Amino acid sequence: TRHVWEEYKEKVRLNRLSLSGKMLYKFRKEKVERSFADSKELHGLRYCRLRGLPNASEQVLLTAACQNMKKIATHLAKLG
Repeated sequence: TRHVWEEYKEKVRLNRLSLSGKMLYKFRKEKVERSFADSKELHGLRYCRLRGLPNASEQVLLTAACQNMKKIATHLAKLG
């Protein structure tokens, strides 16, 4: 028997291995992975300052919100 998600996992795998999927996957390290690295290096997510899952989640969400605001401000500054 197959798991309920197996069909969807196969579709995702085939999409990733297609020509367009391979091209998009190259940009992952530039966009997604870089964002996590910046969070750890520049915004203090390497170590959690607070105890407990709710507090840690709050720290991560605030860090992500700050990164998004920083991205928006940079984009608006480029537009003039």
